[in-house]
Amino acid sequence: MSQLSRTAGRAFLGGLAAGGTIAAISAVRRSKWSTDLDRVNHRGDTVSLAEGPGVTVGATVAAVAGSTSPAYAAAAATAGLTAGGLGLYDDMADTKGEKAKGFKGHVSALLKGRVSAGLVKVVGISSAGLASAALVDAVSEKRPAHWAARLWNIGVSGGVIAGTANLINLFDLRPGRALKVVTVLSAPLSRPPGPKARSTAASGANTALAVSASAAAAMSDDLEGKTMLGDCGANALGALLGLSFIARTGPVGRHIALAALATLIGTSERVSFTKVIADTPVLRELDELGRNSA
Repeated sequence: MSQLSRTAGRAFLGGLAAGGTIAAISAVRRSKWSTDLDRVNHRGDTVSLAEGPGVTVGATVAAVAGSTSPAYAAAAATAGLTAGGLGLYDDMADTKGEKAKGFKGHVSALLKGRVSAGLVKVVGISSAGLASAALVDAVSEKRPAHWAARLWNIGVSGGVIAGTANLINLFDLRPGRALKVVTVLSAPLSRPPGPKARSTAASGANTALAVSASAAAAMSDDLEGKTMLGDCGANALGALLGLSFIARTGPVGRHIALAALATLIGTSERVSFTKVIADTPVLRELDELGRNSA
């Protein structure tokens, strides 16, 4: 494939993700369910969670379209749609007074005999992550030969997908913050792979491109406080980023990523990321960049 063809193909995927995101957000906001997705943000303003289903549809459709094999297309659809759907379920549970938040909150609810929406989401996204990882493993020419090593690798990879979905959700507390994190993380992953890259690397790069284009399409309204990702959008974009990562890396990179994710998620149970950002001048400036301060 010529350089011109590759460039045109990437431009098409980016346009598909961005256009699909905008169209889906608009459709949700015009639907009879639009008022059910209204929420009050940290400033007391009403914002719409329509952005979540919008980026889920836009990014997932483009990731599937950019897949180089049916198995990877199935992995992208499984990761994106499952994470987005379960995130939406959790978003809607907030309306019904669901209070369990964080790992401790979900465990506490379970000990009281109640299965929280968040726990359902965690189990569901983890299962989807494992399924997606298994599909990627099935088409990878560099998978471990021994079945036990393959199972371990799939488990670690599934953890990366689920962990990234959770991590992005932790940043969706201020306008534009989670989308900025997604944009930064997707940049290196969206670079075209070299000739010696893994067989799944091209699909992974296209997935990251779809995520970044979808995030860019949603950025303006998010920064202005008109819409927000919610669990739906944050989980979907995060899961697709995790999928992109495992498609481009081997066992060592996946283990490092899983350890980093576990550390960050564990730290979030004790330390406020918002406070850390506010207390760090460089991070604070980047966090506030482009945000509506009125």
